[in-house]
Amino acid sequence: MQLPWQSIEDGATVPLFYENRTPELQLVNPDLNADIYRLIEDADLDADQEAKLEAVLGRQYHLITRDDRLETVAQDIVRHFLGRGMLANAVGKAMVVSIDKATALRMYDKVTLHWAAETARVQKELGELSYQQRGGGMTPEQARRDLRIAELKQRLDVLTTTDMAVIVSPGQNEIQQMQALGLDIEPHRKRMNESQPGLAEKFKDTDDPLRLVFVCAMWLTGFDAPSCSTVYLDKPMRNHTLMQTIARANRVFPGKHSGVIVDYANVFASLEKALAIYGAGKDGKSPVKDKQQLVEELRKSVVNATAFCAAHKVMLTEIEATDVGSMERLSRIQDGMNALISPDPLRRDFFAHERLVSALYRAVKPDPSVLEFASRVACLTTLAEAIRAKLNPNPSDISQVMGRINGLLDESITGHEIRQSGPPALDLSKINFEALANRFKASKHKNTDLEVLKAAIRAQLGAMIQLNRTRANFAEKFEALIESYNAGSRSIEELFEELMKLSNSLNDEQERHVRENMSEEELVIFDILTRPAPELTPEERAEVKKATRALLARLKVLLVLNWRQKAAARSQLKLTIEDTLDTGLPRAYTPVLYHQKCSAVFEHVYESYPERNAGVYA
Repeated sequence: MQLPWQSIEDGATVPLFYENRTPELQLVNPDLNADIYRLIEDADLDADQEAKLEAVLGRQYHLITRDDRLETVAQDIVRHFLGRGMLANAVGKAMVVSIDKATALRMYDKVTLHWAAETARVQKELGELSYQQRGGGMTPEQARRDLRIAELKQRLDVLTTTDMAVIVSPGQNEIQQMQALGLDIEPHRKRMNESQPGLAEKFKDTDDPLRLVFVCAMWLTGFDAPSCSTVYLDKPMRNHTLMQTIARANRVFPGKHSGVIVDYANVFASLEKALAIYGAGKDGKSPVKDKQQLVEELRKSVVNATAFCAAHKVMLTEIEATDVGSMERLSRIQDGMNALISPDPLRRDFFAHERLVSALYRAVKPDPSVLEFASRVACLTTLAEAIRAKLNPNPSDISQVMGRINGLLDESITGHEIRQSGPPALDLSKINFEALANRFKASKHKNTDLEVLKAAIRAQLGAMIQLNRTRANFAEKFEALIESYNAGSRSIEELFEELMKLSNSLNDEQERHVRENMSEEELVIFDILTRPAPELTPEERAEVKKATRALLARLKVLLVLNWRQKAAARSQLKLTIEDTLDTGLPRAYTPVLYHQKCSAVFEHVYESYPERNAGVYA
């Protein structure tokens, strides 16, 4: 039998981290029942002594289900769930495992009440901050206030959108039994039976707001929801059942560094025993680690990232020492961005450091130990987001960038002005190349200017090649230029000059359809028919243009609904291409070349016109 963690090493699962949050009213021995039975068997007890000992067997249940204890656990679940660094993405689903059906219902009710109280508190604080008078300019205090408002808005969004559900197996007379305990299971059972889609499907769906479920036995085995990253364990368990339960949190999912087991029932002793029975990982070590190890991994990754930046003359401590929102801080961030943005291998290495630090930081939250790293993590993230903003020639709304950054901040720096500073992304069709060259010569941030130009060219190339695949040679030339710079065979000034020449040629290419007196749509077919062969006279080129226009007009009529799925429609399209080109192309086309061009045109139509009145030219 393959154990849940045996595939960690090959990437099939993620590591699990253990967090003991057992409340003061704890049961120190989760194996109390087994121990008492062993005592009864080993001791020579009379009937009274045996009865007295057996009475103690119920003590474990009463301890775990005490109302004040459940209240403490419920409040902590709300605080922990909202404090995790996983709420800005899909890796935010969690399970609460209770000792029985009645306790699962009670926990749902208590969490719901504390959830509502936290919602009201956030709304109140947000209203008070929003009401405060804004100053005339951006001060450090105003920047901190804006940051706090952004954090509260994100928290409120989670509070108001998160759905919860109870998942328990049905039982006879359960409605009456629960009513006798002061609980109402009827609406939960109705939802479990009637939900469309089913609750299991909703919980597995990363876009569905069902993020927190309350269970006692169902879904603990044989149920996989890869985006579930947290299991709140409030049920004494042992051996195989315990192993299967904690495995709910170790499934691989994009953006998920690890799973977390939050232990309220003090099952660690049973966990160690189960590991001894069922074995550890391939290296002989326990697959379940104390969360302090995760903190140490975070500390190590922060040290490595800081050293990497320092090696490239970016001093994070100096950035952090400036006031939030000040021009000095923005200037230092700009300098840091320029140092780390280029060449490509350097930027990729920096992004790798930042991603690891951010993933570990999110995994450690909401442990108070993250406060030690908050400022450094925020600084790294701000630099990374600033670089991404510069590389994107069509930047998204600034609030989206702030949303990603704010998810990593507690009370730290903000990068929300970076996008508004410096030159905007370049529009190559309107660029003044002489002015750009002069600015580049005088620029302090040549790496940044170069990356903005590269990003603009890459975006323009993508759009041009989507319209006309015969332009792929431009992309090959662009990538060759970049590779030569990354390899050190071109200086930054030489690369910039070559890229400007390429930009000029791209602009000329974009206007070529005007010079050829054709539409972009017609030009693509014309290029397919004339590139790379044959050699044509001016008169023959005119014949190909005439055939192109006639062919496109005939093809448009044949693009019926779902034409790509219909054999007859595809066949009619091929025959039309062959017939039109057979009569329209000049004698320069040999039979072999003619058939090659027919196939190439059909392939172009198939890829570019997926549906009638739809496609890249619509």
